[in-house]
Amino acid sequence: MTNYKTTQETIKVKTIQGRYITNDHVFPFLDELSDLFLIETIGLSVLGKTIKSVTFGSGATKILMWSQMHGNESTSTKAVLDFINFMQASSDVALSLLQQCTFKVIPILNPDGAQVYTRVNANQVDLNRDAQTRTQPESIILRNTYDIFKPNYCFNLHDQRTIFNVGDSQKPATVSFLAPSHDDLRSISASRAVSMQLIVAMNQELQQYIPNQIGRYDDGFNANCVGDTFQMLNTPTILFESGHFANDYVREETRIYIFCALLKAVEVIGADNIDAYAQNEYFQIPENGKQFYDLLIKNANLINSKFSAGTDIGVLFQETLVDGTLKFIPEIAYRGNLDGYYGHQTFNCMIDDELNSLKTNIEVFNLLLSIE
Repeated sequence: MTNYKTTQETIKVKTIQGRYITNDHVFPFLDELSDLFLIETIGLSVLGKTIKSVTFGSGATKILMWSQMHGNESTSTKAVLDFINFMQASSDVALSLLQQCTFKVIPILNPDGAQVYTRVNANQVDLNRDAQTRTQPESIILRNTYDIFKPNYCFNLHDQRTIFNVGDSQKPATVSFLAPSHDDLRSISASRAVSMQLIVAMNQELQQYIPNQIGRYDDGFNANCVGDTFQMLNTPTILFESGHFANDYVREETRIYIFCALLKAVEVIGADNIDAYAQNEYFQIPENGKQFYDLLIKNANLINSKFSAGTDIGVLFQETLVDGTLKFIPEIAYRGNLDGYYGHQTFNCMIDDELNSLKTNIEVFNLLLSIE
């Protein structure tokens, strides 16, 4: 049996790390790939940046993956490059998958957004709300790729914010999945059922590494979303969401688990073993809550007398690109009673050692003092 986590440690692309990932980081890796991999320019972004795909394998089952549709969501890009590197390493598993499947990967669909670290493209359009009208060149490129490649499965790779927890628990949603809906009733078509079964398989695998840290994303239907559109076209489609792991704001730990999920899914597909996983177990995965702050400061009135007694502060980090470096800048998101909410770091100002710890974070401490 493959140990996916151990495997990732041996094939990780160490030259590409952190959250700020652009064509300049990815293309040198692609240039070094062997002749097993077909690298193609499939179009240009709004600002004329190259969008490339990587095609490999010779099997009848076709799997299409794309990442960084949102330019600031790069964790799955790292994971998919690790997956490509795994396939290049020629293990027995990789060789089998190359015979069973044909893969097409778009590592960065939105290179303009990636360059300036924004969700939207250069025209300020969310590409994941442009699936029907396809007003943007990047949307047209993805749909053309889908139409020409005719995939049997689609993997839509994203990041999610640090606010998400699993159900009502104090566990962060380190990885979340969604089998997108294909209609307003959220009914279960044949393709959506297959998506659910694959998610069950990935969830079972990930529970070994990050128990109770896998969530299920909201399945509200939106035909403008790419996953919903491809599900409407009867192609089993899975949304991957890379989330927070403790003390892992650069998401190198989460990267491991996205790789594990990818490898598990394609092994199940390659072995034609999807029916081994019960569709109804999909709904046993807890839905994501939104109960986390990056910093939760209890009884903040003991730092700043402008607050009323018992005031709590929720702080979220704003991911901001400054001179090519990604900064996590704290901003107050909520003031009031935050009972029932959690912090990736929690300080209680009624307790001396917690207050002293907070004071060591000068930026946050001064932020609280400066509130009008």
